[in-house]
Amino acid sequence: MTQHPADGGRDEDGWLTIGAFAARSRLSAKALRLYDRLGLLAPARVDPVSGYRFYRPEQVEQARLVALLRQLDMPLATVIEIVALDDTRAAAAVEAYWRDVEERFAAQRTLVHFLRGRLSGRSSEMYEKFEIRTVEVPEQTVLTETRHTLAGELPAYIGESLGRLEKAAQECGGITAAPFVAYHAEVTQESDGPVESCVPVADAEAARAWAERQGPAVAFRVEPARRYAYTRITKAQVFYPQIIAAYEAVEHWIQAQGLRIEGPCREIYIAPWDTLGPDDEACDIAYPVSAAGR
Repeated sequence: MTQHPADGGRDEDGWLTIGAFAARSRLSAKALRLYDRLGLLAPARVDPVSGYRFYRPEQVEQARLVALLRQLDMPLATVIEIVALDDTRAAAAVEAYWRDVEERFAAQRTLVHFLRGRLSGRSSEMYEKFEIRTVEVPEQTVLTETRHTLAGELPAYIGESLGRLEKAAQECGGITAAPFVAYHAEVTQESDGPVESCVPVADAEAARAWAERQGPAVAFRVEPARRYAYTRITKAQVFYPQIIAAYEAVEHWIQAQGLRIEGPCREIYIAPWDTLGPDDEACDIAYPVSAAGR
């Protein structure tokens, strides 16, 4: 077919060349070739001899939508999902995506504040806002579930695993103390723990019998009586990076007191999560400790 560059990059049948389509859609020709390979924005026709790509004018609107979504730094996988939706669901998906972005920016802003304090030598000032206490915890039987998980998957796993264990506790004499999560290694975007969810129960024999019927990730054990150093934080402070400052405050206090950490750190959930507001006390950050000479 004969092309007419003077006619805005259309051929005689009204098809748009890739250059004309790129100009109209506010996308580069390079981006259009990539989106074609991904199945996001395929040309309406490819010349079998020359390999030239041609687009219909009615494709411009979708291409402009793709360009706008990419201006939000939206991953291509998400863009592909959204352009496949009807307008109502696409609008809701964009709103949900941006809500997640704003939450991430808020967390990063807090992290910058935290790092600024640490790098300027003001860590001790941040620790002062946390009150450190100790408590003697008697021996207790716990149902446990262990899993390797990255930081992004952690909140969902904690809720789901504690829910399963709390349901199982009904067969084991009921729950006797606040559920908790023990961290046996670092949990970040690169390090996956493991993490152990725990629910204290009344009946040790029933707990043993229940655990024996489950898979290898589930167990029961008797925790010895221990002394814990801990600080209590609000629901808002549970989120990263505020919670890191709480952990470090307890560690700093333990070191200053000449004590020794005797086991993994833990988060003890002192109230039903869904009932709490941001400023309500929600969690104890705790370490088992002993005198340094023991």
